[in-house]
Amino acid sequence: MSSSGGIQIPGRLPLLLTHEGVLLPGATMRISVDTARNMQLVKSRLLKGTSLKSTIIGVIPNTKDPDHDSEELPTLHSIGTAGLAVQVVGSNWPKPHYTLLITGLCRFRVAQLLKERPFPLAVVVQLDQLEQLTNSPDGELGELGERFYQAAVQLVGMLDMSVPVVAKLRRMLDSLPRETLPDVLASMIRTTNKEKLQVLDAVSLEERFKKTLPLLSRQIEGLKLLQKTRKPKPDDDKKVLSVRKGRVFPIRQFSLDEEAEDDDGDDITLLERKVKGASMPEPALRVCVKELKRLKKMPQSMPEYALTRNYLELMVELPWSKSTTDCLDIRAARVLLDNDHYAMEKLKRRVLEYLAVRQLKSSLKGPILCFVGPPGVGKTSVGRSIARTLGREFHRIALGGVCDQSDIRGHRRTYVGSMPGRIINGLKSVGVNNPVFLLDEVDKLGKSLQGDPAAALLEVLDPEQNHSFTDHYLNVAFDLSQVLFIATANTTATIPPALLDRMEVLQVPGYTQEEKVEIAHRHLIPHQLEQHGLTPQQLQIPPHTTHDIISRYTREAGVRSLERKIGAICRAVAVKVAEGHKMSKQESSNHQQDQPGDEKEAGAEEAQRESADLSAPPEMPILIDPIALKDILGPPLFEMEVSERLTLPGVAIGLAWTPLGGEIMFVEASRMEGDGQLTLTGQLGDVMKESAHLAISWLRSNAKLYQLTNMSGHPDPMEGTDIHLHFPAGAVLKDGPSAGVTIVTCLASLLSGRLVRSDVAMTGEITLRGLVLPVGGIKDKVLAAHRAGLKRVIIPKRNEKDLEEIPAHIRAELDFVAAGSVDQVLNAAFGGGFPAAATTSPLTHPHLASKL
Repeated sequence: MSSSGGIQIPGRLPLLLTHEGVLLPGATMRISVDTARNMQLVKSRLLKGTSLKSTIIGVIPNTKDPDHDSEELPTLHSIGTAGLAVQVVGSNWPKPHYTLLITGLCRFRVAQLLKERPFPLAVVVQLDQLEQLTNSPDGELGELGERFYQAAVQLVGMLDMSVPVVAKLRRMLDSLPRETLPDVLASMIRTTNKEKLQVLDAVSLEERFKKTLPLLSRQIEGLKLLQKTRKPKPDDDKKVLSVRKGRVFPIRQFSLDEEAEDDDGDDITLLERKVKGASMPEPALRVCVKELKRLKKMPQSMPEYALTRNYLELMVELPWSKSTTDCLDIRAARVLLDNDHYAMEKLKRRVLEYLAVRQLKSSLKGPILCFVGPPGVGKTSVGRSIARTLGREFHRIALGGVCDQSDIRGHRRTYVGSMPGRIINGLKSVGVNNPVFLLDEVDKLGKSLQGDPAAALLEVLDPEQNHSFTDHYLNVAFDLSQVLFIATANTTATIPPALLDRMEVLQVPGYTQEEKVEIAHRHLIPHQLEQHGLTPQQLQIPPHTTHDIISRYTREAGVRSLERKIGAICRAVAVKVAEGHKMSKQESSNHQQDQPGDEKEAGAEEAQRESADLSAPPEMPILIDPIALKDILGPPLFEMEVSERLTLPGVAIGLAWTPLGGEIMFVEASRMEGDGQLTLTGQLGDVMKESAHLAISWLRSNAKLYQLTNMSGHPDPMEGTDIHLHFPAGAVLKDGPSAGVTIVTCLASLLSGRLVRSDVAMTGEITLRGLVLPVGGIKDKVLAAHRAGLKRVIIPKRNEKDLEEIPAHIRAELDFVAAGSVDQVLNAAFGGGFPAAATTSPLTHPHLASKL
């Protein structure tokens, strides 16, 4: 053991190499440990040691950049500081490392390096020989000590003595021995590592005073200059020094960025003015004032400072009282809606009704509308058009796939990365409190462990509750009663009943072929021409060609596929137009090269005169006729195959509703010898399977009345006979009760050997007693039958009221049969009624005769 001045350190010390700074005796320093040697030192000596000696280590400054993977020990600085490890903290993020809190004790010199692995161990010699200045106060050393003490007192005196940290430092100056002041103050004031290294190397106390005194004087001059530029603030000293567990260490150096502080103070003042001018309701204002008081007392380094400031900035940006004035001119609104959208009379009428009521009552709450219809019919675009009609801001919120209630209500501010929900964010984006909010795809909301967003929407879409909607992030009520909410969905089946009950559902059915032709020529074709850089003088698509595209290349309720087909035509024409320009320029160039002398010059003049015409469109526009349509789009995708499919008994056409609109559906049946089994194929749901069993039971119970027999003429159609019922398009899942009448008709055709009329489609649910019950989606189903070219549609009698929604010209082209029983369905489905007056025997029917 070596000793000097009461401080004793072991003769052998493990060495900790650090590149983060220079530890001086009497100072406290945090050191991050992440290299292999230093990690081994911590594990072997500091974590496993039990005596005080095991916590004393040697700290050697590493003046070169650390190399974590280097096997060789870097060159050691000859002088280091023996330190006492008072705290060890470990962490695994972002990689395993330790953080040490070390207090410097004294200097030492490395006499001999004993080993390098697993950590350096050396024989050391203590260097600090503490000289008592009181023994020679009048000598040169005593004079240096007095000058240094006076400079330190002057430095501390420039700070605010009312702060406890500064007062404690002042008392320390009187209590600490003068010979320790150079190391302590050199570690506090702003110095570079090179300057601290020079202080560390100053073994002689006189040399140490001489090295440190200029640094202290420089800091004093800096503070004097700082005081001249601005008036000192009482909080300045808080940023300089702090005391923790009796040890002094710097929190922030004396050279402060005063301009940044002033800017921050100005920002808080500006934020306070914004809070007062935001016209918030009283509860929200109280919360903001409380948060402002907390913000003023927080240091900027606290993580909560940024969170509180972001919260206040959001609060002042929300439109608590800002709103737009509605355009209540009903005539102008009607014209604008008609120009933007063709058809959709029900939606337009509802908007005009809202405007009319707003004229009579200005405080009307915003309605909650839900547009339900197949894709591509314009639900989203009509919402944007409504906003433009009312003169309001528009904001769309896509809800498809959302499965976290925090997307609606926001996160609580206690969470890291918390933010408000989409409703509050949308209000912040539009800047007014009465916008039009489009909640897109509300039927595709999910549910997860994070909650049910559909349940969170209950408060948003309830007119009796949304006047005090509380977002978790804001934690204060916000009035949503003036917001016009419009939800869109493809089906109401997946919308929770409680949410559906809060909305006014408006059905948006598919378009008829005539409506699609009109929409294409009013909106789609001009839009596609503009998108592809073409003009009507270059491309013309006549109405009959548009009709062919709709009927033979698309089969949808909306117009998205139609627009894509028109876009394909525009691209093909754009290629022809571009090639025509290039060929014209090449021909002009070749013609000019072939002309000699004066003729060439004349040709150049003529080319210059015609240069403007080269970029002009051709004189004759490109007309898309059926031949050009087939060349561009290829063979037709959908041919009318109805008559071809109904050439044998046992085939009938039904009508189905899907989220994509109405569709026609074929039902096929065949029979063979067996033991009375019924086979169903085509991915059928349970309800449709039950409809098939109902149909078989009803036909067997009425077989004698309708003269239905099996293949051998037995009165029981199922005796010794198996029946296979198939629904084509087997990859598509099918379910629902509306195919009941179609299954009965198909089986009746099979068992009687008669053909169903090829121009008849039907829909309706059946009962065991032969009644026909009403079903939904009548308009979509009728439009599908019209698209397929059918002439007669059989519907339940109680669905006659739904025919009023069908356009008059379509009603005129179709023959509707309202059936209340299965008897009426069969009479309308077969030519001549069922059974016919002169019933054809199954054994003499030409198709069955060939089979038998």
